[in-house]
Amino acid sequence: MLASTEFLPIINKFNILLADDDEADCLLFSDALAELPINVKLTIVSDGEALMTLLSKKAKKYPDVIFLDLNMPKKNGFTALGEIKRNNNFEKIPVIILTTADDPGKITQVYRDAAHYYIIKPKSFPELKRLIYKSLQIIADSGSSLPIKKHFLIQ
Repeated sequence: MLASTEFLPIINKFNILLADDDEADCLLFSDALAELPINVKLTIVSDGEALMTLLSKKAKKYPDVIFLDLNMPKKNGFTALGEIKRNNNFEKIPVIILTTADDPGKITQVYRDAAHYYIIKPKSFPELKRLIYKSLQIIADSGSSLPIKKHFLIQ
């Protein structure tokens, strides 16, 4: 992992699950993580159906955080989020929405559905890296507690 002087190391080790159907976005996410001073294990699935199947097979070894795209085939992020938050085994897993959708209605909907944070996919790689770092730092500091609405959107 390459450490960057602009980011302080995060002590926590993260088992991250990324659910996103866009291969290029998955590669950028992976590359951004690799440049951050964070010890991570990244698993990627391409739709909400695969996400729920993987979670169901984990048997108590769940991810520390899920980054979830909203627009995916088979089972979209809205449906997957609802299933995660209604399942006693998964409900405490922090879910960070990472999507291109910047619609205030969608942001409100996933906030009400108990997503932890919302990130609108940025246009630049350095900004993506900064937002991933910021979200993981928040999770490291606050765990699985839900934020108040004004802190929900990470910018």
